[in-house]
Amino acid sequence: MITFYGYKRCSTSNKAQKWLDEHNVKYEFVDLIKNPPSQADFIKWLTKYQDRGLRYFFNTSGQHYRAQNLKDKMENLTIEQAADLLSKDGKLIKRPLVVDKDKLTCGFKEDIYQKTWL
Repeated sequence: MITFYGYKRCSTSNKAQKWLDEHNVKYEFVDLIKNPPSQADFIKWLTKYQDRGLRYFFNTSGQHYRAQNLKDKMENLTIEQAADLLSKDGKLIKRPLVVDKDKLTCGFKEDIYQKTWL
């Protein structure tokens, strides 16, 4: 089962949900702000998808990211530190985060969704 971590007030999350719905892709919606993934989940994902880099998982254009000055701290963060930050503040996570047991995407790009979720 696909888990869709999104935010109802996020236009990118809404576009991604609409795309999945139009392509009859079944998923479970989880509010990213109220129920962010656990630190253990992030450690697993950050480790498995290291080739994407830590920044891939962060909402780099968000206020919470800028307020914590994470741009300058990113290169020195460990996987554990990044996982801790992401699991404690859903607004730091790039939306939507879509995951199943084998795949993961952050953000919404139609071509990536086409390759990954169909």
